[in-house]
Amino acid sequence: MESTEPGTTKELTSYILNKGLDGVRPLSSATYLAEQYLIDQSYSSNEQRVKALINWETSKNFTTGFITGLGGVITMPISIPSAVGASWILQARMSGAIARIYGHDLTDDRVRTFILLSLAGDSTNELLKAGGIEVGKKLTQRAIAQIPGRMLIELNKAIGARLATKACDRGFVNLTKSVPLTGGLIGGLFDATTCRIAGRTAQKLFKTPETGNPNPEPLFLFP
Repeated sequence: MESTEPGTTKELTSYILNKGLDGVRPLSSATYLAEQYLIDQSYSSNEQRVKALINWETSKNFTTGFITGLGGVITMPISIPSAVGASWILQARMSGAIARIYGHDLTDDRVRTFILLSLAGDSTNELLKAGGIEVGKKLTQRAIAQIPGRMLIELNKAIGARLATKACDRGFVNLTKSVPLTGGLIGGLFDATTCRIAGRTAQKLFKTPETGNPNPEPLFLFP
């Protein structure tokens, strides 16, 4: 990756977040996606809604043709493959929908930062600690609301830099696509795996107790 300067990574994270939450053809907005699950009374809980959402969005990421098609209509602000950006936009949209299903405000800066954070997947704890946020069972929703804006800015920078690094990993996977069938399968599995990790991370970040639970769990339950 040629550049991970703060200004460049800020453009990257802003682009992913805006396209993911607002939608880009043929994708609807994250809010609309969440509403489709919220109005579906066949689900008995938000947990079931989120699980179904993650499964469906993961299947989209496995379909490399869908990612390639979406990548053809976006223009990334920095030099990374459009298919990588398309996958991130899908994941941001999914994470935004998960946050909305759990009742979070998608216009809140803290919520938007944690939507981006979900894309970092297994690097989430590391980025939180680097941003000066204590990770553990005592990190409740109330504590998150008190995170100062300056800390959010630094966290956004760190997330952008990490995503730029991850683009290199995906670039290696793209090389395998020159091999018929096998290459497409590897690329699809890679996208699907990262999508599922992002979804499960978002679920941990945004999960709220179901109504009537006398012993609500903290918002964050990282090991």
